Amino acid sequence: MNRSGWIVALALAGCTVAPKYERPAVELPAAWAASAPAPFTDGRWWRIYGEPALDRLVDDAFAANTDLAVAVARVDEARALVREADASFYPQVDANVSRNRSLSSAATGLLPPGVPRERNNYRATLDVSYEIDLFGRLRGSADAARAELAASEAARDGVRLALAAQVASAYFALQALDARRDIVRRTVALREEALELERKRQAAGLASDYDLRQLEAELASVRAQLPLIERDRGVQEAALLALAGRSPKDILEASLPGVEAREPALGAAVVPAGLPSELLLRRPDLVEAEQRLIAANARIAVARAAAFPSISLTGFLGSESSALSSLFSGPAGVWRLAIAAAQPIFSGGRLEARTEAAQARERQALAQYQGAIRNAFREVRDALAAQVRARESFEAESARVAALAEAARLARLRHEHGLASRLEVLDAERNLLAARSGRVEAARAHRAAIADLFRALGG
Repeated sequence: MNRSGWIVALALAGCTVAPKYERPAVELPAAWAASAPAPFTDGRWWRIYGEPALDRLVDDAFAANTDLAVAVARVDEARALVREADASFYPQVDANVSRNRSLSSAATGLLPPGVPRERNNYRATLDVSYEIDLFGRLRGSADAARAELAASEAARDGVRLALAAQVASAYFALQALDARRDIVRRTVALREEALELERKRQAAGLASDYDLRQLEAELASVRAQLPLIERDRGVQEAALLALAGRSPKDILEASLPGVEAREPALGAAVVPAGLPSELLLRRPDLVEAEQRLIAANARIAVARAAAFPSISLTGFLGSESSALSSLFSGPAGVWRLAIAAAQPIFSGGRLEARTEAAQARERQALAQYQGAIRNAFREVRDALAAQVRARESFEAESARVAALAEAARLARLRHEHGLASRLEVLDAERNLLAARSGRVEAARAHRAAIADLFRALGG
């Protein structure tokens, strides 16, 4: 075979080094059973709540959250590594300047006549080296670096998605605590009015000390709930400020304006009817897992290529002289061009072990990708069920509040007409307070379930 034939044969052999990546087959459902279309398709899903304060907090978190900053920096690192890998396809050129002075022995008889014992040598060259990527080692490294960049970008998007969901959940938890605090404060005000009225009735001989002491105890019981709510609110507010990337001073002072306690209400439906389940594969963590698998596949090519010959071209062009003044004269010119090939013969099984390790890492990445897909569909199923159950719970709590509000009104009327004791009124009002707090919690759970569902769907 002539030289051209050998080159073609080696090139064809190099094409077989890299394993071809194919997405693993996964059995997916046809579509999600769902309700009305989601109103936002630009990724800013938290606007579905219609809360300007929440929008600002999410924007602040994206701008200042440290976890997201770390993820962004990792993307920049991966992008730089891609440029480094791509640079290996180009020759490397270095400038080299040296000067040395030497003294030769006159006692060996090896010094030619007329040659001085002390000599200077000046040298200036441009050194060039280039590796011929015949078997895909450099190409595999570049492919792996690009896949790892895509994985880092997906990880960053996953952090953004999780951060927005965490901010939304924390925001509505804080809003629910504010609503509960307002309910308790209104209840305290009503109990204080009732207690003042009962004192006047007792002074007029129309009420007993027993009824008065019951009212005092019930008022103290309701007031005792306020410190606990304030404690929980402080903890929740500090957590939300930390998520939003606020300064340590803001966190310590717990200053978060713009959160308003509102009447509990249900959120909108968020899943489009007939949404193809394949869209879930675009979820950031699934994209990251697949890109890690692609990178691991490319690393197999790098490991395999190490067992094939490495071919490199080297050379230099410059000047060399014993005097600095004549360094760049015509006779001082020097150059060299060389080609070198190195073929591993025996490495004690090191190269085979590296290939087996790369294949094992690919199997690990494959298992992680498959596990991530299963976990993603489980999370979507759980989030869909949680949203439905939270809606049902809110509707039940709303019906309970309406019934207990009417019961409390009737108990007060019965007491005013002497048909019911003060204890019955207190029981009815106590149950109403618990029901209103339960309704607030059900509304918070529903809003949090919407955030969890968007997170599970990949935004």
